[in-house]
Amino acid sequence: MADGHVNNVSDEEDDSENNCYQYELKGVLSKWTNYIHGWQRRFIVLKDGTLSYYKSEQETGFGCRGAISLFKATIKGHEFDECRFDVCVNDCVWYLRADSPEDRQYWVDILEAFKAESGYGSENSLKRHGSALSLASNTISTASNSSFKKGLALKEKLAEMETYKDILCNQMKTLQGYFDSCAETAANKSPGEVASDHALQAVDFKGEALTFRETTGAMLSNLQHCLDAVGQREEVWRRRLEREVDRRKVLEQAYLSSGKGKVQSPDQEEGPHSTLNEDEFYDAVETGLDKLEEEVMMRERMKQPTIIAKSLTAKPTHHRLWPEIQRVTQEQVHYAKLGVGEVEKGGWQLFAEEGEMKMYRREEEVNGLVMDPLKACHVVKGVTGYEMCHYFFSPQYRHEWEATVEQMTVVETIREDTLVFHQVHKRIWPTTQRDGLFWSHMTRVPDARDRDSSDYWVVVNNSLSDTGGYQLKSSSKCVRIHLTVCMLCQTIVTPPGPDETVERDNITCKITYCSVVNPGGWVPASALRAVYKREYPKFLKRFTSYVISQTKDKPIMF
Repeated sequence: MADGHVNNVSDEEDDSENNCYQYELKGVLSKWTNYIHGWQRRFIVLKDGTLSYYKSEQETGFGCRGAISLFKATIKGHEFDECRFDVCVNDCVWYLRADSPEDRQYWVDILEAFKAESGYGSENSLKRHGSALSLASNTISTASNSSFKKGLALKEKLAEMETYKDILCNQMKTLQGYFDSCAETAANKSPGEVASDHALQAVDFKGEALTFRETTGAMLSNLQHCLDAVGQREEVWRRRLEREVDRRKVLEQAYLSSGKGKVQSPDQEEGPHSTLNEDEFYDAVETGLDKLEEEVMMRERMKQPTIIAKSLTAKPTHHRLWPEIQRVTQEQVHYAKLGVGEVEKGGWQLFAEEGEMKMYRREEEVNGLVMDPLKACHVVKGVTGYEMCHYFFSPQYRHEWEATVEQMTVVETIREDTLVFHQVHKRIWPTTQRDGLFWSHMTRVPDARDRDSSDYWVVVNNSLSDTGGYQLKSSSKCVRIHLTVCMLCQTIVTPPGPDETVERDNITCKITYCSVVNPGGWVPASALRAVYKREYPKFLKRFTSYVISQTKDKPIMF
């Protein structure tokens, strides 16, 4: 069956004591581990009511990696995946996959059959577990009494009941001795002699009976008091339990909202059947992005000074991508120079503004995927347009300002100002990992409207439509991002005074940043837009702050 490796070792061995069946089942199934490693092949064993798993059959002698009891387990097949079934015991869930629907059904049938024969509630189960249940009941009773005796009033009443018990025993002994004496005398003597002996040995029978009645009544009263005290203590503990349950829920919610306690099951992965709603999806992504920011801050404190590369010098090229590079670059420069009100398609929305920085977007969806064009305008003092584009383009600096990049490779150098990049982005649960393959081109663009002004510098990134024969190192599970990004920068110089040189206080960089990103895969539209709204302003501020810190106290590069 599963992987051709399922053994039913002892299907119907009769247990002479309780007449129930002991099943044993072995086989290889895929088990969900975590969002990093995903599904992994594991050797699964069912024996003595316990489902255990090992990394492989060869490692069974070294102890199992995990085990759960099937007596109270819930076994259910997945709604959409025909090969998957889940085994749940309280909060513990094992996600398992067989190689075929038939294998899955075989495992489910065997596990369900075992539960039917050995699960709690059957007559066999009561026979098998009766002694354990009695022992548990006695333990609970002892523990309960131990807890109740902590009350002072209850202790006093129990002490009084002990005293009353001694009094009753003495009274019963006295009365019983009197009755025995009467019976013996009546058997051996005449009625006259019995009366005479009775007069000599008479006890205060009426007084003893009254005392016996009062003692019994007091003991019953104390017993009732103890029962009332027990009930009150039970109510106190019930309220305490409720408070503890509420407190635990609050702590669990806080833990989950921090992102550390996310239950990362395959049902919560990115996709149309994800069990996470849009708010939970966004919260999870936001938590992951916060962690990336913390990593960047730590790296910023530990990083070494960066050496600035020399200016780029272009060389003629006849590369197959060159016509596309020239065409897209011209289009993006033209698009970036247009004002927000000059674009043919209107509907621009200002979604972020802070000081000189303004960010606009236009909501667009293609085949259900969010592809909102973005346009940002910013003014930064103390840096030139060339310096901004230089740090945005050069691969040696990218890891220092780009927090989401896990791996970056220059797969081809078309010429010094034109590179082909392959980037693998860090996985942010519950989204699927992304990668991108794009060319990046940096060039100088004259200002046609004002020949006396400084030239523009521009960097344009654009995704390749195919892999182009490049040997890429990313996993086949990555979702490919398609993007078009343009950063257009112009340097504005404030003339210095007579006999003064241009300093950084005299220069200002005007930045226009445009992007259209198709994230691929399946991400809720509202969650993706919320991420864009949060991350784009932070990215632009982080990058410009990085360039300012890198160029401070260094020669100006125009």
